[in-house]
Amino acid sequence: VAETAQVAASAKVWHYAQVRENATIGENCVIGRGAYIGTGVDVADNCKIQNYALVYEPAKLGPGVFIGPAVVFTNDQFPRAINADGSQKSVSDWLPVGVTVHEGASIGAKSVCIAPLTIGAWALVGSGSTVVKDVPAFALMVGNPARRIGWVGYEGHPLKEQPDNVWVCPITARQYKQVDEDTLIEMENS
Repeated sequence: VAETAQVAASAKVWHYAQVRENATIGENCVIGRGAYIGTGVDVADNCKIQNYALVYEPAKLGPGVFIGPAVVFTNDQFPRAINADGSQKSVSDWLPVGVTVHEGASIGAKSVCIAPLTIGAWALVGSGSTVVKDVPAFALMVGNPARRIGWVGYEGHPLKEQPDNVWVCPITARQYKQVDEDTLIEMENS
């Protein structure tokens, strides 16, 4: 853990993990064995970053985000080791771009998120997916490239489709309304 990193007292950082300079790790977070948290990455409270996940700067994780084992967040849209003249690239030769993950979202094991992109609140990205575009809140995404195959609720279980664009959680019976192709909202009094 770098001296300038801010790690909450209740957070747990396991063996061989690396937390770089100016990263912030919130309360009750778990950083798994061999995970990498890049310079200035912001991890909000109650996040779990599993073993060997690579969260490169300038990523931002909202509260309660789950990052599965061996997930990779990229940060360079046009990666090269050298410039056209053969000189080695340095920090000043590129602009890092990040992945932003909103509250409660989960990224399955061995998924790759190609920055820049945003993953909406409570979304679920299935294991082994490659995410190349923004993910709506509550979306269930799978594949390479990842595509939306349904919706999930707060519990993370796939919602069941009902008439009139209504979706229901099989665990809580909470109801959601799909208002367009990329928008699902919780219905009042559900």
